[in-house]
Amino acid sequence: MATKRDYYEVLGLARGASAEEVKKAYRKLAIQYHPDKNPGDKKAEERFKELSEAYEVLSDTQKRQMYDQFGHAAAGGPGGFDFQGFGGGSASINDIFGDIFGDLFGAQASGRTRTGKRRSGGKPGDDLRTSVDITFEEAAFGCEKVMAIPKSVQCDTCTGTGAKAGTQPETCSQCGGHGEVSFQQGFFAITRPCSRCSGSGQTIAHPCLTCSGTGQIKKRSQIAVKIPAGVDTGQRLKLTSEGEAGERGGPPGDLYVSIHILPHDFFTRDEFDVICEVPVTFTHAALGAEIEVPTLEGKVKLKIPPGTQSHKILRLKNKGLARLGSYGRGDQLVKIIVEVPSKLTTEQRELLKRFEETSGGEITHPMHQNFFEKVKNLFG
Repeated sequence: MATKRDYYEVLGLARGASAEEVKKAYRKLAIQYHPDKNPGDKKAEERFKELSEAYEVLSDTQKRQMYDQFGHAAAGGPGGFDFQGFGGGSASINDIFGDIFGDLFGAQASGRTRTGKRRSGGKPGDDLRTSVDITFEEAAFGCEKVMAIPKSVQCDTCTGTGAKAGTQPETCSQCGGHGEVSFQQGFFAITRPCSRCSGSGQTIAHPCLTCSGTGQIKKRSQIAVKIPAGVDTGQRLKLTSEGEAGERGGPPGDLYVSIHILPHDFFTRDEFDVICEVPVTFTHAALGAEIEVPTLEGKVKLKIPPGTQSHKILRLKNKGLARLGSYGRGDQLVKIIVEVPSKLTTEQRELLKRFEETSGGEITHPMHQNFFEKVKNLFG
């Protein structure tokens, strides 16, 4: 009985060879000795079986560990080697390389044509993008906009088949309806979309007069877009299946609508808070007062505390925008702007002078006091 050669010697490798080196060595030698390339050559067939047996063991981590420890004796022990796959010599070259290089070539490396399988589904339609302008109030409370969107839709005359009334698309004679054709290139089977039917698997002998056989027509579609409360400029809404029609029964694409909020004369926003500036007289700021402030829902009363400084922020709870994707609303932030009169009467001037005199020259403005305290500290 002939003694089996060392598997590493069979593949021309050192014992520390990596998995990638094992794969490359087997590929090179298998191409050289494969029976398909050496018809009738018994020596080449035996050599190929030897190579395949060595590769089956050395490419499997567990089997390789057993072989490294026990050598060929591992074949007779528990969990020993079974060489009825590659070693049996029944696998074709495409089966072997499909197993080795499937990660690179995918299904094409197997060499099997897709007979008996039709390409699943059609080509999905393209997505569309557009934008819409809305007012500040519409963004705050939500709204619905009807938009005219030019896009491809399914032809009503042929219901998307592309064939003239009374006829049907025919099975492509070149690919047999599979949408793909395969051919041998060296030792690999290459699969490509069929050039006759462009991968559809069908040809149209009598095209629809309305759509010229495409199954689609251009149309301005009226689409209602519901805009939720709280949206902001730059955000996008996705309308599923409102994009271009798919081809050959494929699903339609989606429509993406970008939001743009028009500027408001009075309000601005910071996320979900509404901001506005309200002028008050210096007497109201000094003595305190109650004023009316506009909000998104109408006017409300706002108390100005005595001694309010210019640019102070007063908060109106829950008078802002709806919190998109959450509960509740933001607030309205009212920035107080204290106005100083630009023209004074003689009587008003006298009153202000008397006010300054009665205060002993020390005007109790917090900012004023803080400023001079800092100057004092700065210059000692």
